[in-house]
Amino acid sequence: MVGIAQFERYAIFKNGGKQYQAIEGKTVALEKIEGNAGDIVEFKDVLLRKLDNDTIQIGQPLLSGSIKASIVKQMKGPKLIVFKFKRRKKSRVKNGHRQLHTVVRIESIA
Repeated sequence: MVGIAQFERYAIFKNGGKQYQAIEGKTVALEKIEGNAGDIVEFKDVLLRKLDNDTIQIGQPLLSGSIKASIVKQMKGPKLIVFKFKRRKKSRVKNGHRQLHTVVRIESIA
């Protein structure tokens, strides 16, 4: 497979209704999590874990163990424009929205 990186160890976890890939040492931007920069968070909803090329564990629906990560920063995402329009009614509403994100660095997959 050309263009797809092969990682020795990774896991798929669930947070905020979405699924994310956790690779040790990498950063992931999630929906807002309470905490400050430097705090350690733990994700217990692990769906899949690859330990090496031969060992893949799949949860039915979840696996035991957790993923430990440290919060890098709290930030806002890009501004999104919400425009509502009703034709022939002279009705239009323009709003903006910036989603809050938390950037975490994956420390360990257990």
